[in-house]
Amino acid sequence: MTPSSSRKVAVVGAGAVGSTFAFALAQAGLADEIVLIDNNADLAQGQVLDMAHGEPFFPTVSIRAGNATEYADARLVVVTAGSAQRPGETRLDLLSRNAAIVRSIVSEIVARSPDAIVLIVTNPVDVMTQVAIDCAGLAPGRVFGSGTVLDSARFRYFLSECCDIDVHNVHGYILGEHGDSEFAAWSMTNVAGIAIERFVREHSQVSDWAAEKQQIEQKVRDSAYHIIGYKGATWFAVGLALVEIARAVLRGEKRVMTVSTLLRGELGLDGVCLSVPCIVSENGVEQAIDCQLDAAELAALQSSADVLKAAIAQLRSE
Repeated sequence: MTPSSSRKVAVVGAGAVGSTFAFALAQAGLADEIVLIDNNADLAQGQVLDMAHGEPFFPTVSIRAGNATEYADARLVVVTAGSAQRPGETRLDLLSRNAAIVRSIVSEIVARSPDAIVLIVTNPVDVMTQVAIDCAGLAPGRVFGSGTVLDSARFRYFLSECCDIDVHNVHGYILGEHGDSEFAAWSMTNVAGIAIERFVREHSQVSDWAAEKQQIEQKVRDSAYHIIGYKGATWFAVGLALVEIARAVLRGEKRVMTVSTLLRGELGLDGVCLSVPCIVSENGVEQAIDCQLDAAELAALQSSADVLKAAIAQLRSE
């Protein structure tokens, strides 16, 4: 089976995020093969056996532990390996520790499978995506990051609670860095096609919308910190977010998702990886959408880009 027709997914990193993603992917029935790869071979084997024993309960799929040779015919390689974010630590604090890990993994992926799509999940994901793109030497769309797909899901969740409406009818995006400088694109937010400002005014019990907006945006930014404080790491929701990205790649769905990609002039930005709405398909990121943001949102996007450019500059100076 050639990489172009394969539905084989290699997951690099058998920790909480990698194994949860593999488990959710198996249940989704999207992949023919799932290979879990980790330097800790015992951990990978244990996770695989735990999942494989549940094969009678989900769609037919081959699940196994493997090593770097498995990249050779993988359609999608998802890199979750890296040092975990510690309580009180920002994603950018992980910069130096994880850059070396990502470079090593991506170099091996490209050497063995130059046709694969590479999805970076390792934090800080925007910087690690740029590190991976620089290392891979492939078209930027073939290497991209999970970005703010999870943050956008959190945003929709908090909005659904605020508006007392089903989350599936709430549509909105978090843009910029997957981190503290991210922001909500309120001008693009709607409930069932109704602009959020109008919906709140006409169909909700919210009395102070300006304050509520600030609280929702801050809750999105702080979500990971709270979860890390409670249980040490996040893994369930991000695993589900990764399944949706994998779905777009494996099925060529041309979905619009806020993944992290290298911008080349879109929205006035160049040479930086961050999250904007992108069309994701079997080719990875086909294009970043030059969406219409208001002046405040464009300024917030520029500020987020400046944070990430500073981080990249710091990394390159080390």
